[in-house]
Amino acid sequence: MSASLATVAYIGAIILFIMSLGGLSNPETARRGNFLGMAGMALAVFATVLGPRVTAAGIPWIVGALVVGGAIGLYAAKKVQMTQMPELVALMHSLVGLAACLVGFASYVDTSTVFPTPVEKTIHEVEIYVGILIGAVTFSGSVVAFGKLSGRIGGKPLLLPGRHLLNLAGLLVVVYFGYAFLQSHDVNAGMLPLLVMTVIALLFGIHMVMAIGGADMPVVVSMLNSYSGWAAAATGFMLSNDLLIVTGALVGSSGAILSYIMCRAMNRNFISVIAGGFGGGAPAPAAAGGAAAQPAGEVVPVSAAETAELLKEAKSVIIVPGYGMAVAQAQHTVFEITKLLRDKGVNIRFGIHPVAGRMPGHMNVLLAEAKVPYDIVLEMDEINDDFPETDVTMVIGANDIVNPAAQDDPTSPIAGMPVLEVWKAKTSIVMKRSMASGYAGVDNPLFYKENNRMLFGDAKKMLDEVLAALRA
Repeated sequence: MSASLATVAYIGAIILFIMSLGGLSNPETARRGNFLGMAGMALAVFATVLGPRVTAAGIPWIVGALVVGGAIGLYAAKKVQMTQMPELVALMHSLVGLAACLVGFASYVDTSTVFPTPVEKTIHEVEIYVGILIGAVTFSGSVVAFGKLSGRIGGKPLLLPGRHLLNLAGLLVVVYFGYAFLQSHDVNAGMLPLLVMTVIALLFGIHMVMAIGGADMPVVVSMLNSYSGWAAAATGFMLSNDLLIVTGALVGSSGAILSYIMCRAMNRNFISVIAGGFGGGAPAPAAAGGAAAQPAGEVVPVSAAETAELLKEAKSVIIVPGYGMAVAQAQHTVFEITKLLRDKGVNIRFGIHPVAGRMPGHMNVLLAEAKVPYDIVLEMDEINDDFPETDVTMVIGANDIVNPAAQDDPTSPIAGMPVLEVWKAKTSIVMKRSMASGYAGVDNPLFYKENNRMLFGDAKKMLDEVLAALRA
């Protein structure tokens, strides 16, 4: 394939990627968006393998790598459960960062490239240094995020004394060694500052994500998605590959926008996310002579049969799904209940918090998988005003996103976070296995409110009993 034909193929792939992003912006067109993205990637890989920069001797190695990677991806697609998708995404981000680091070191030790002027050589070395820096932060940060999301690392933030000063000191050292790297005259002299910077970047990625509280992990996933995009763009600069530059920029910018949206949804500061330590700040102090608000009242349990009776008598129902629904794989039973109630004339809808689950859009994907109609799945801002006119709200495995302490308790770690105001309904039913706190580690006063009922047990089992009672 000639260089001009490869360029045309790259342009076609870029167009498909942009159309893919457009499709993914709406649940009804998300499937088409995925197919467009897959087509764009297939075209990009095909054009790269058959392009002028790949020799005939290298094709068998590339094809072999594609077969191995494709087999691993196919296995993961078949075996990984929906509840494991957030940690899988984090793991994939780490691979992008690792690839950027490896490509950066390979580009630096490659002496076959001849630069016409010293300025071009300096620009190339800056690309290498920045690319490895972003890649190392993405790699280590994503590995820690994988550990937190999979439960291998605790969700409690690790706040080191003087952590911001440590970050600043690390940045100054990175800048100093960057200068030393650019002043080096050969590969051996430049390798030491490059390695020192890489170690610091790896430590920064670990420190940054370890300082982030468990409840804020959905924002971390979108933030690392942005980092992986910029790492890919940096790789494109190192390899002089226009497609990688544009694709990385698309992923990086869309991830940054998503991170900003998620921060607004949680009333957090976007700059603090980029600087690290997001979500790890101390709660506001209690007012003078006061104390942190403590849950008061009695928990009122309810049975599946009683829940079914409340649903039968209701004219308006809102279901709020959370990570517990994903763990129990209860979304299909939820759909059956929804279908049955809609057939009986009940106005039933879903309220989705932007950070429900462990990654952005987690609940939307589960409901789409169960074939819940898109038009009854509403975002928090669209449905929050409707709770006072709602007869029954069902909270399935959610906790922090329906916690009234976010509004009522200024000392709470989640103070100021917008939440779904389910307690304003005539009756709220919370489905949980136990009274354990949510991912943020905060007790929930909702459980003790007079109009709230607790349906304890596995969500799938309890919902099956509710469905059976509704059909009786």
